[in-house]
Amino acid sequence: MIDVGDRSALGGVETEFSCSADVTLSVIGGKWKLLIYNRLQRGVSRFGHLRRALPRITQTVLATQLREMERDGIVSRTIHAGSPPGVEYALTDFGRSLQDVLDVMARWGEEYHAQVVAKRTSQAV
Repeated sequence: MIDVGDRSALGGVETEFSCSADVTLSVIGGKWKLLIYNRLQRGVSRFGHLRRALPRITQTVLATQLREMERDGIVSRTIHAGSPPGVEYALTDFGRSLQDVLDVMARWGEEYHAQVVAKRTSQAV
């Protein structure tokens, strides 16, 4: 077991992981984080732009996912004063370091996509 700190000091945030892969999954896991990451790879985005780019995500879930990604150091949040005030999100250098991991996952998905679909289709019948 990997212990990366005292959970109480982080307000109940998960700090114990069963293996190194668990650490990675805790950062990129979930239905929306990879899609948000993909959009932010294209450059800085405002909240509304991300919301329009991912029409099936609710505003609350998007805000929660962005907060978690910011907490984990994957995303930076910049507030711009003005009328109306704006908030921009961007990948951090640390966030961009995930690219190699995601590339390997994408290659695996491309290679085994047909096999996974075939297995799921045969089991559904």
